[in-house]
Amino acid sequence: MATEWTDYCAFNGDADGLCALQQLRLAGELSDDVRLVSGVKRDIDLLRRVQAGRGDRVTVLDISHSQNRDDTQRLLEAGARLRYFDHHHAGEVPQHPAFESYIDTAANVCTSLLVDRYLQGQHYRWAVVAAFGDGMAGPARALAERHGLATAEVAALEELGLLLNYNAYGDSLADLHFDPVALAAELLPYSDPLAFALHSPSFVRLRAGYAVDMVAAQGQQPWREGPGALLYRLPAEAWSRRVNGVLANQLAVAEPCKVIGLLSAKAGGGWSFSLRVPAGAEFPADEFCRGFATGGGRARAAGINHLDDDGLDQLADRLLSGYPRAVAQQETQQ
Repeated sequence: MATEWTDYCAFNGDADGLCALQQLRLAGELSDDVRLVSGVKRDIDLLRRVQAGRGDRVTVLDISHSQNRDDTQRLLEAGARLRYFDHHHAGEVPQHPAFESYIDTAANVCTSLLVDRYLQGQHYRWAVVAAFGDGMAGPARALAERHGLATAEVAALEELGLLLNYNAYGDSLADLHFDPVALAAELLPYSDPLAFALHSPSFVRLRAGYAVDMVAAQGQQPWREGPGALLYRLPAEAWSRRVNGVLANQLAVAEPCKVIGLLSAKAGGGWSFSLRVPAGAEFPADEFCRGFATGGGRARAAGINHLDDDGLDQLADRLLSGYPRAVAQQETQQ
């Protein structure tokens, strides 16, 4: 359905952003000719690429308002309407009649769960996929149980979430198996994510790529470690950039009482950093990462987009001293 105004949607290219977009499109909440803006997972200042004007609508999915504040203000001043769904640190949110905020930074929600709430569960299976992909297995299983999904269905949705999230990591689109905008087009015909997993060649390609990359990632040993934290350093290889987020999540599951930091060498020099902290850690992951110029995220999972070589020791020292113990109560009980 064509509109007299232009519909834009800026979405994070990971599982959470993709599944939030899918839910809104299936529910008819976006126009058929919506203009999509996305990128690799760490490309989050996406609103700089949106040139909306009076009467246009911009829907924002899973990108931090605090890192898009200036462009949010620019778009509002230009007369655009904004709907903002997100669970990352937001900073001061605009009090403006054209700004709809669906921002919730609680540790047990992701953007797709917020969209599921907004849509009153119309396409909840996609929210389950997203929560698994975002490393929120507890909320994902709770939502699946509430709707009576079978064990095999839950396992299939978990794998899909993992693979969609895996696809988003890289320094550039060239590192990815699919441009997130192209992957969104692949998902669109499927109201049921299980049908996508069963019938789509794209799913087969993601599964095969993931298997190869995770073989390369096996056997990683900590570069620096302390009583409460482990810090890993990956080589400058495309596979390491692709597995960055998934590997950080897996290492966190293997060491549930410790903070996990993962450095990945960037193709053009420097490093990116992923951080996972357990509930009850000394301070939130996003608070730690915002101590660096390009850092951000959420309470349990955050990252830094760029660190120079000479900043690695400073990062390691801050990490090990900032988390001398991660979850003292749980460690005492073990």
